[in-house]
Amino acid sequence: MLLAVSLLLKALAAALLARIAWLDFTTQKISNRDVLLLLCFGLGSLQLFSVVAGSWWDMGLSMLAGLMLFVGLFPFWTLRKVGAGDVKLMAVTPLLVGGSGLVVFSLLLLVFALVTALLVKNPFLLPAGAFRGYVQHLDRKGVVPFGVPISAAAICTIAFQIVYSLNALILSQ
Repeated sequence: MLLAVSLLLKALAAALLARIAWLDFTTQKISNRDVLLLLCFGLGSLQLFSVVAGSWWDMGLSMLAGLMLFVGLFPFWTLRKVGAGDVKLMAVTPLLVGGSGLVVFSLLLLVFALVTALLVKNPFLLPAGAFRGYVQHLDRKGVVPFGVPISAAAICTIAFQIVYSLNALILSQ
């Protein structure tokens, strides 16, 4: 039962991440309310998973990774290279994916960030004229909605974890 609630919290976090990605794409803003809600989902899910697993290692590793990301990205925010919402979202994400999902998340984030940078710098690769114009506008303003690749990588990692957990649960019965 605890594992099911943990997976439900992860699914709710994935839905909220999709909302954050859309809002960041359209408004270049990530609200503190959404980040705090993600923090609650992540902590709740990790705590339930830690009780089921009988080990708090995953939770400790996630908290350490979140702290390191916040401290590491904070100077980039002060230099105006990254938005404050992006820094907070990156700091909360390890709590969503857990310590065991950090490698998968990191690899997916690298792929999605490269695709985002490629599309922002080369909007002619996009099919729709309005979408191309929007990306050109982002390029002229010098902003990149980095919350989109962060959210996409986290959603894919969470989906992988949910499928893996459900498969393990089914095979164990």
